[in-house]
Amino acid sequence: MKILFLSFYFQPDLSAGSFRNTALVESLLANLPEGSELDVITTLPNRYAGFKAEAPEDEVKANLTIKRIPLPQHESGMADQSRSFLAYAKQVMRFVADRDYDVVFASSSRLMTATLGALIARKKGAPLYLDIRDIFVDTIKEVLPRKLSWLMKPFFAAVERWTVSKADRLNIVSAGFLPYFESRYPSISKVVFTNGIDEEFLRVAPSGRPETVVARDTSSKVDTQDQRIFEILYAGNIGEGQGLHNLVPGLAKSLEGRAKFRLIGGGGRLRQLENAVAKAGCTNVVIEPPIPRSELIEAYKQADVLFLHLNDYEAFRKVLPSKLFEYGALGKPILAGVAGYSASFIEDYLDNAEVFSPCSESEAVEAFERLRIGDAARFEFVKRFSRRRIMDDMARDVIALGEFRS
Repeated sequence: MKILFLSFYFQPDLSAGSFRNTALVESLLANLPEGSELDVITTLPNRYAGFKAEAPEDEVKANLTIKRIPLPQHESGMADQSRSFLAYAKQVMRFVADRDYDVVFASSSRLMTATLGALIARKKGAPLYLDIRDIFVDTIKEVLPRKLSWLMKPFFAAVERWTVSKADRLNIVSAGFLPYFESRYPSISKVVFTNGIDEEFLRVAPSGRPETVVARDTSSKVDTQDQRIFEILYAGNIGEGQGLHNLVPGLAKSLEGRAKFRLIGGGGRLRQLENAVAKAGCTNVVIEPPIPRSELIEAYKQADVLFLHLNDYEAFRKVLPSKLFEYGALGKPILAGVAGYSASFIEDYLDNAEVFSPCSESEAVEAFERLRIGDAARFEFVKRFSRRRIMDDMARDVIALGEFRS
């Protein structure tokens, strides 16, 4: 069996897509029939301008070929992203020109990666497996200026219809996306394989009783026996989707003398966040560039509270942030500004995790007060959402599609 695997991000890049697809490739290699070949076409690390990682453009070992395509220098703007994708697509088409495949797999938070996979699958007469990690059409109306989204949404909606209609199998990373896809594409076969907890986090997950717990009383006052300043950590993208610039400055001011914020990452709203923090006169906010995963895990372990926030957009009520799986494994208290499916997921699966409405400073303070500060194992969560188990199941599903059509 020969599989083409398209992912714009792949290890050693830093992104949810990179971590997910690297794990899936490992599971595919472990489950593929003997004599199979797997071609991965991705990009050289480019997720953050402030993070550089060395990786070979061409990597061949046993039955795996990884082609990493260099991209032109870019930032987070749509024009830059379009140029980057066109450079990627051109090289992908050149690579596959004289190759045939039994399955084409495309992982897409970017709609056009899925569309590229659909185009290649049609040309090669191969079944198409789409892994959908975001609803692009649903998101652009929120993050783009109104006039621009009004012009672009009909075009991308048509692209989405063509792309998804070509899929033989559609995986949806969040069950919150199901109503959207069921209503529009009822005849397409769908499954839900979520993100999960990587081995690096499982190795450091707490395995016993809470180490230290600072109880909060019913009047929401910090325990008078522990007046230390707690560290609230966020690590990840700093963009419009996260909306940190809308919340953190005011929240940090409200928690001065009680908590400090450590924000690790980069993205299109980094400068705006820095300016907002400076304008608010915050002395308890530190912003640091992206760091390798080994260092990130150490940062998580040092923190008192792990923080997550999504901007107050209707589209984000359907998503399930991959960050929740990392946070949940480490047994730390979680402070999450989310709504919709993410909020329901937290309520169902994560204890000592408090939710507040996106962009609401007052609710965020109240949620912080309700947390129990201390590490405690989340046994059932870790068992249920092991990335290895989820990716093994998904890999077998991808392989089954190729076997069915061969």
